[in-house]
Amino acid sequence: MKEVKIGVIGAGWMAKAHTMAFRNAVSVFGTEFGVPVFEVIADINEALAKQAKESLNYNRYTTDWKEVITDPTIDLIDISTPNSMHYEMAKAALEHGKNVFCEKPLSISGKQSRELADLAKEKGVVNYAGYSNVMNPANAYVEELIKTGALGQVMRVTATYDQDMLLDPDLPITWRHINRLAGSGALGDLGCHLLSVFHVLLGDIEKVSGMQSIVIPERAVSKGSKEKAVVENDDIIQFLCKYKNGAIGSIGSSRVATGRKNYFYYEIQGTQGSVIYDLQRMGEVQVYFKKDEGRDCGYRTVHLNPYHKGFSAFQPAGGIAIGFDDMKILQAKEILSAVTTGTDYACTFEMGAKVDSIVDAVLKSIETGEWEEV
Repeated sequence: MKEVKIGVIGAGWMAKAHTMAFRNAVSVFGTEFGVPVFEVIADINEALAKQAKESLNYNRYTTDWKEVITDPTIDLIDISTPNSMHYEMAKAALEHGKNVFCEKPLSISGKQSRELADLAKEKGVVNYAGYSNVMNPANAYVEELIKTGALGQVMRVTATYDQDMLLDPDLPITWRHINRLAGSGALGDLGCHLLSVFHVLLGDIEKVSGMQSIVIPERAVSKGSKEKAVVENDDIIQFLCKYKNGAIGSIGSSRVATGRKNYFYYEIQGTQGSVIYDLQRMGEVQVYFKKDEGRDCGYRTVHLNPYHKGFSAFQPAGGIAIGFDDMKILQAKEILSAVTTGTDYACTFEMGAKVDSIVDAVLKSIETGEWEEV
């Protein structure tokens, strides 16, 4: 049993989600992959840091994130801050030879993310990008269908990730609306999750052509204020893409999608079969195989079950629901295992840099009105 001392930077919602995932990973998987020790949590807001220290049961707190990175006792730096802070913090952690778990995106530009990926490779430390949807047993099942040839040659993908959390025009502006803080809007906040999953399933994208819509161009600077600020980035994004394996796709995302709460949906069509997945029906994958054509042809529902990677850690039989947070538990277990035993993982900074380079290419294509290579 090896202890992994964790230092978290940022004491908000994501810090809580990460902490609970690490704690629950021990409950689900035991101590074989390491035991997290919640050493220190940092936030510039001292009241928030102190409250998180107490509620999440950290040994101590600080208001200086650099103290966490320079602490020689810390084994893993967990970066759970807003987007614009990731680059500086991750770079400093890597330069100090720390293992790093960084929430997505790695940075607000593909260039910065490429720098982090190269530095992580040079340092030889664990470098994990926080794309938890990759850990979904449903996506592992679809990956198996693709890589074993059960779907034949993948021809086409259509996908969207939609929420309506910012549909209300009276909601005040936040850092998510400002490019220097967020990098992009719906694309970098939601659409990137689709890109991470498709990177694992389909490989690299070759080129893209995108368009965007800013539905609510101005928002109040604060709740109840009559002063307005400009919304700088996409409420809705849509782009065409071509993968290096020849597949073509249409991928979109919206943060103002009326009626949609967490609609992560995709359809992948192959020459021998197709799949449909909707995260809001997390335990079901719709599958069609051409070989079953006949009187009873059509899509059928596959219920996630212990035959699917990751599922049996939570439930003993098929059709019993697993939850959204279970993906984060699988993620935490994978990170602990990488730190303590050196096991491989898909969500490297290299993958994160590729996702961010796609985001850059889509944004550039919107500016130029042309297809852009990734």
